[in-house]
Amino acid sequence: MASCIDGLYERLVNKEDNLALVGLGYVGMPIAVAFAKKINVIGFDFNEKKIGLYQNGIDPTNEVGDEAVRESSVKFTADPAALKDARFIIVAVPTPVNDDHTPDLSPVEGAAKFVGENIQKGTVVVFESTVYPGVTEETCIPIIEKYSGLKCGTDWKIGYSPERINPGDKVHRLNTIKKIVSGMDEETLDVVAKTYELVVDAGVHRASSIQVAEAAKVIENSQRDINIAFMNELSIIFHKMNIDTKEVLEAAGTKWNFLNFRPGLVGGHCIGIDPYYLTYRAEQFGYHSQIILSGRRINDDMGKYCAESLVKLMIRNDIQVNHARVAILGFTFKENCPDTRNTKVMDIVKELREYGIEPMVVDPQGDAAEAKRLYGINFCDMDKVKDMDAVLMAVKHSEFESFTPKDISKFYRADRKTKVFADIKGVYNREDFPAPAWDYWRL
Repeated sequence: MASCIDGLYERLVNKEDNLALVGLGYVGMPIAVAFAKKINVIGFDFNEKKIGLYQNGIDPTNEVGDEAVRESSVKFTADPAALKDARFIIVAVPTPVNDDHTPDLSPVEGAAKFVGENIQKGTVVVFESTVYPGVTEETCIPIIEKYSGLKCGTDWKIGYSPERINPGDKVHRLNTIKKIVSGMDEETLDVVAKTYELVVDAGVHRASSIQVAEAAKVIENSQRDINIAFMNELSIIFHKMNIDTKEVLEAAGTKWNFLNFRPGLVGGHCIGIDPYYLTYRAEQFGYHSQIILSGRRINDDMGKYCAESLVKLMIRNDIQVNHARVAILGFTFKENCPDTRNTKVMDIVKELREYGIEPMVVDPQGDAAEAKRLYGINFCDMDKVKDMDAVLMAVKHSEFESFTPKDISKFYRADRKTKVFADIKGVYNREDFPAPAWDYWRL
């Protein structure tokens, strides 16, 4: 008996069948553009405004650039009915957490519903969204079957290939990162692997099962989260000892097997969220995480710690805290990226407000509309940063790295004898900000 996906890969390559992307954000958009160089691609996102930008050759994610969008053959649409024309569907939607840190699967469930309402027989569906082991088979399959009336394994097949794109990273791209692929059976795995090999020069790793692939992804970010939490804890300890953490790490880093992690704010839609997916699933199996959740608590508190440290510096320099003029440079969750989702810089803003400070926030790369919608934050122009009592450098944007001490000194009140400067990421050399002209602090 012939399989429902016999010859699918060949038809994709010969452009007889189409591939569709569901979700055109920081992950989905680069995938769509890459595949469009090889096969026919439909790009679907329910956000009509975003689709309009793509259709006009504008890339709001800055992941591939306007020129690449203009030159791409992707057929952008906000109409889910377009998925009827695809036989290979990739779902790349976000997986956030609720306020209580439990997984919010509504984007994945919504995408599965869209797919179910439009899927045709002989289709392979591949989820890329980061989830805990079991979601693809236990949550997504039943939804697609419910809305399609089609049976998984008989009428259509499913796979999982976790996204590994690093937003804002121009070196580690889709084509240079080995891709984990998986399928519900050997035939599906082969089709999924061959299809991704069209665009991933680094090759693929064929996982033995969908749950292995799901687990592999969720522990990648959990591992990074734990390591950064350790660095943040070291930073807190060394500050109490009046030891510079960056100098300690540079010294320790001379050993060949020392892991090169640095302290910092851990936000975004991956590292700051994915560990909660794993620990949630572990709870369902009767195990309460110890290391993973401990690391999360440390990292979740770092915004508050940075704000408190800045306030202490201000008090030490006889600066009235209430209504002080403070500038925060950078608001996105990471450098050189417009994404503000789950940015921990907002934790700094909230804590400063507790002290009666309404900081001025500047971010030349951040998505201003998103920051306003999600947090009620209005970005200020760089030229408005003047007569400050204190400045906090929160994000290592390329625009900020070129600042000299002389440039930064222009941000302060002229009568400020000692300039309070918090360089969260340690962008600058401590020696360039000597006391008593500066009171320089970094993680």
